[in-house]
Formats: sequence, structure tokens, C-alpha cells
Amino acid sequence: MNILIGIITELWNILLDSSIYVLFGLFIAGIIQTFIDKDRIALHLGRKSFKSVFLAALFGIPLPLCSCGVLPTAMSLKKTGASKGAVLSFLISTPETGVDSIAVSYALLDPLMTVFRPFAAFVTALVAGITENIFGSKESGSEISENRCVFCDHEEGDHNHSLRSKFKYGMKYAFVDLFADMAFWFLIGVVAAAIIAYCVPFNFFEQYLGTGIKPILVMLIVGIPMYICASASTPIAAAFLLKGMSPGAAFVFLLAGPATNIAGIFTVGKFLGRRSIVIYLSAIAFCSILFGIILDFIYRSLNINIQASIGTAGELIPYPVRLVAVIIFLGMILYSQIHGYVNKCKRM
Repeated sequence: MNILIGIITELWNILLDSSIYVLFGLFIAGIIQTFIDKDRIALHLGRKSFKSVFLAALFGIPLPLCSCGVLPTAMSLKKTGASKGAVLSFLISTPETGVDSIAVSYALLDPLMTVFRPFAAFVTALVAGITENIFGSKESGSEISENRCVFCDHEEGDHNHSLRSKFKYGMKYAFVDLFADMAFWFLIGVVAAAIIAYCVPFNFFEQYLGTGIKPILVMLIVGIPMYICASASTPIAAAFLLKGMSPGAAFVFLLAGPATNIAGIFTVGKFLGRRSIVIYLSAIAFCSILFGIILDFIYRSLNINIQASIGTAGELIPYPVRLVAVIIFLGMILYSQIHGYVNKCKRM
């Protein structure tokens, strides 16, 4: 019973620190959905050039799509004429970060890692896309149709609607559709983090994995095959850090975990070819290890105690505000489950 109470207490504390930032991230995701013309984005990704790779990496950073959710979007881009380099770049930058995961990173990690995460995702996407353009198999270039909607799940002509209706659609997308996709996995991540925080001894990872390259390689091997979204990986990484894991090793988990999974690897192979799989995995592995080593060096050079600095952002928000955010967050989870069950019954 004491163990259960301890885990629930840790779970509650994590939700107190993160819920307000999850809601803020969802709001920004709704703004992006409202104002960014994603069809026009697709028009710039067709040429086999550095510019198309750069734009694909840049556009992917704020989009709140997980490693499975990004697959149909990326494959749709490919079918409408986007170059393989741009598709690989988009496939990596999008799931590795997003406005929702950036907000959660700020809540549960620290400012340095919050900034470093999207930067590393962007560079990794560039490396993969440029490598694909140089060493990938030849492809027949085709222009992207201006009339083809590759990102949107709303009706044709929605861009002609009023600003109010666009905003309403964007908020519905963020707080209903997007939240329904991420809520379950985020809760799994929070529960796992609570279990680690309560049950795993202090400095466990430092004692058994040590420091340097070994824990970085272990986290790479763990992260590549598993399915975990960027938001769900964040509380787990925070728990790893509190239990003695090096910042670099935890960061490798944050990069490699959301970027890849078994389903994504097979999908990349089917649509882009075996050579693209090698480039895709090699770029993620190489950049994850490199940035993990760099991040460890930065923390050592600046003499930053990561265990003392993570999670401090949540303390900046007054307790009553955090409490209201948790209540809203849990209410949204309950609504999403009931809404999903009702829709499932209607289809039966």
C-alpha cells in the first residue's frame, strides 16, 4: 500500500508540473493549425535540393505529430512529388519535437535541454535529408499538385472560411483530435516516470551504467525500436535524470525514441527503399550519439547539476493555477475516452 501511495504521489507531482504546459502546447498547436497553410508548404518540397530538405526540417519542428502519426503525412508528401531527402527530413524533425513536447520539456527538464532538443532534431533531419539527396537512389522528379491536400483532414475550401471558424477548427483539432492521439501515451509516460521516480534508487543509472559512451549507446539501442511520442518520452527522461543518468544518455532517448519505431522503419523501407532505411537509421544513430556527447560536455563545462535544475519551471506557476490545469487535463482525458467509446459504439 505504501508503494502505491508513493507512486500516486509522484504521479500527482508530475501532473502538477506538466499539465499547464501541455495545455499551452496544445493551444499553440491549434494556432499553427489555424494559420499555417500546409498545402503551400508541400509545394516547396518537390525539388531534390538543400532548400527542400531545410524547409522540410524547419516545418517539421513545430508540428505536433508522433512517429506513427507522421508516417501517413510523409508518405502523402512522397506521393505528391516531394523528394526523398525532404521526406526523410520531415520524418525525423517532426516526431522528435513539436510545440507540445517543447512545452513539456520546459516543464519537466531544464531550459538548456529544452532549447537543445529542437536544435538537435533540426540538424539530424538536415543530415538525413542531405545524405539522401547525395547518396540515395535516383528518383523521378514530379511537381506537387497545387490542388492536392496532403496535410489537411478538413474539407476542401476551408481556407475560405472566416477567421473565427478557422480558429474554432484549430482549437478543436488541438484539444480534441490531437489530444486524443497523445493522451494515452503521455499518461503511460507519466505513470512510467512515477514508478521510476519512486521505485528506482538514487544514482541507480550512474552506478550500473556509469558515464561516458556506454549509457549513450544503451539508450540508443533501447530507443530505436520502441514506440514512444516526444511528449511521453519527456517525463521518462526526467525520471532517468533524477536517478543518476547522464544528460547525454537521457537526451539520446529523447531523440531516438520518438524518431523511430519498428513500424516506421518498415514503412520507410516500403515507400523509400532499403538504402533510405540505412540513411534514416544511420543519421539518427550518429547524430544522437554526437549530440549526447556534446550535451554531456556542455553540462560538465558549465558545472550544471542537472538533478537540481530539472523540473524547476513548474514551480514558477502558482499552485492554484497548476491545480486548475490538472483538473482540466484530467477532465479532457475523461472526455476523450468517453467520446472515443461513443464513436466506437456508433460504428458497430
